[in-house]
Amino acid sequence: MKALPAIALIALSLTLAACGKKDEGAKPSGEPIAAVAAPAGTRWADTVNETPDGYFVMGNPDAKLKLVEFASFTCSHCRDFSAEASEEIRNIVNTGKMSYELRTFVRDPIDISTALLAGCGGKEVFYPLTEQFFANQNAMFEKAQALGDTQYQQLMSAPPQQRFGQLANAVGLVDFAKQRGISEDQAKQCLANTAAAEKLAKGVQAANAQYKIEGTPSFLINGVLVENVAAWPALQAKLKEAGI
Repeated sequence: MKALPAIALIALSLTLAACGKKDEGAKPSGEPIAAVAAPAGTRWADTVNETPDGYFVMGNPDAKLKLVEFASFTCSHCRDFSAEASEEIRNIVNTGKMSYELRTFVRDPIDISTALLAGCGGKEVFYPLTEQFFANQNAMFEKAQALGDTQYQQLMSAPPQQRFGQLANAVGLVDFAKQRGISEDQAKQCLANTAAAEKLAKGVQAANAQYKIEGTPSFLINGVLVENVAAWPALQAKLKEAGI
């Protein structure tokens, strides 16, 4: 991951995972899964539903294979995976064989600010916004580097309801979201939602407790953690072995 100053080391008491891990080959298994047509006039990749935990699932709700990704907006490996795999994943989702769910795995305050904005427009725009935030990562890092530790500490000393909004403004995230259909008032409201920020942090703790996440991106296939896979070619092989 591209180095950051102290700003990326202040993680709000989160248990952090590393960004990136080694890929390994997979053992063949699984029978071929039959395709399932989407309702007339629709595509499964355009079907997004919210889970009881507040995450968004793309695709056939009854898909035989359920793929979950844990990803961080400040992880360069997650950015690379998004660039390489997003279209491929949508193509598979459109077969009706697989659903896809991205769970934001926040690791630092900038990560939280981005995740709050990504979810701000709801299920209709979550996935397009997520891909665009990943594509904007380098520009965001440049603005973050330019802040310096002193200004960053000042931003982090603001009251909780102002903290993420000020940080998001400082690294250009609010303007970026506004250019993609999120109004300034909407962005302010989402960034001031401390309950949502706390929920993101608790989601990381829960994922670590249940799955022992060691790096991002990490993946579940039908609720089972896929070991030592962080890049699309290795995950693609696992999906093929699972019947895709």
